[in-house]
Amino acid sequence: MNLSERKKHLIVHGEAPYNAEPALDRLRAAFRTDADDFYVRSHGNLPEIDGGSYRLAIRGSVSTPLDLSIADLKARFDIVTVTAVMQCAGNRRYDMQAVAPVSGDPWAPGAIGNADWTGVRLADVLSAAGIDENADLHVAFECHDIVEGEDYPYGASIGLSKAMAPETLLAFAMNGKPLEPEHGFPLRAVVPGFAGVRSPKWLASITVQDQPSANPMQADDYKLFPPDVTEETADPAKGHTIETMPLNAAICEPSPGAKLKVGHNTVRGYAVAGDRNVVRVDVSCDGGRSWSQAQLEAEAKSPFAWTFWSIELDLNPGEHELVARAWDEAGQTQPSQPDDTWNYKGYLMASWHRVRVTAD
Repeated sequence: MNLSERKKHLIVHGEAPYNAEPALDRLRAAFRTDADDFYVRSHGNLPEIDGGSYRLAIRGSVSTPLDLSIADLKARFDIVTVTAVMQCAGNRRYDMQAVAPVSGDPWAPGAIGNADWTGVRLADVLSAAGIDENADLHVAFECHDIVEGEDYPYGASIGLSKAMAPETLLAFAMNGKPLEPEHGFPLRAVVPGFAGVRSPKWLASITVQDQPSANPMQADDYKLFPPDVTEETADPAKGHTIETMPLNAAICEPSPGAKLKVGHNTVRGYAVAGDRNVVRVDVSCDGGRSWSQAQLEAEAKSPFAWTFWSIELDLNPGEHELVARAWDEAGQTQPSQPDDTWNYKGYLMASWHRVRVTAD
C-alpha cells in the first residue's frame, strides 16, 4: 500500500513530494499524536532504506570519526524518550493568505503533532566522537532524500549548544514503535522547540564544522523577512534563519462553518510555546471583544510538549467568531492580526486563531 492510500484520511497539499495534515478534530483527539494522524512534510522523494545495512557517519571537527548502525546506537548509548512537538514553520500559513498571497503549501493549523520520540542523545554521540564542546561550532545534517527538482540531498544544521542540549535526539522510534518511512525511518534528528526543518529525516551523515550548513535548505530557505520584501528582492543573507518557534494556539473543535446548538458548547484546541510554559489560554465568542479563560491540560515533565485546552461557551443564536490566544510564562501573548507578521513565505503564522460558527 502506497503512502497516499495509507494516509487517505489526511488533507493532502501535494502528492509529489507528499505533504499532508490531519483534520483538527483527529489531531485534538489524543495528547500523543498517532503516526497515522501526524502531518507529513517532504521536500523530495521518500527514500527506501534498508535498516539492517544502514550506517550513520559522524565526520568533521571530531577526533574520532564514527560509522554507526542502529544496533550500535542502541548498544553504545543510553536510550531516552522525549515528549515533544514537531511543527512545520509554515503551520497556519493559510491564515496569512487573507492578507496577501504567500508561497508554499496552504497549511491549516494541522502541520503539527506531539509524540514520544525515542533514541539516543545527539550530545552523547558527539562526545564519543571527540567534539570540543567549548568551540563555536555547528552540527550539519545531510540526508538520503533528494530535494524535488534539484540534484542535492536535503540538509540543515543547528548550533552546537542546541546539539548538545539533553532534549536533542537521534530518534529511531515514535510513540514506542519504529519510525514509519514517511517520518524518517530508520533514523531522524529531533530538535525540540525548533521548527521541523531542523529535525531532518533519513539521516545519512552528521558533520561538525565551523559554519552553518551550506545546503540551500539551510543557506537560502526557511528565512523570515519583513513584509516589504518580495520573492524577487529577498536576499537570503539578510533573512532571519528560522529556528525557535513562536507562541501559538489553535481552535481544533468546532470546525470553521460548524452549525452548533444554542447554549453550552465545548471549544477545544492546543497551545505551544517552545520550551516555555503556556500559562493561560483566553477564548472569545465575539471576535475578541470579551474573553473567558480556558482549562489547561499539560504534562509538567514534558516542557517541549503542547498544552491542550478546553472551555464551555454559552452561545446565543446567530453567528459567532470564536477566537483563541495563548500566554506564556514570560507574560507574552500572540499578535491579534495576521497583518502584524505577514511575510511572503507565510512563515511563523501566530496571530489569534479565528473560527466562524453559527448557533441555532
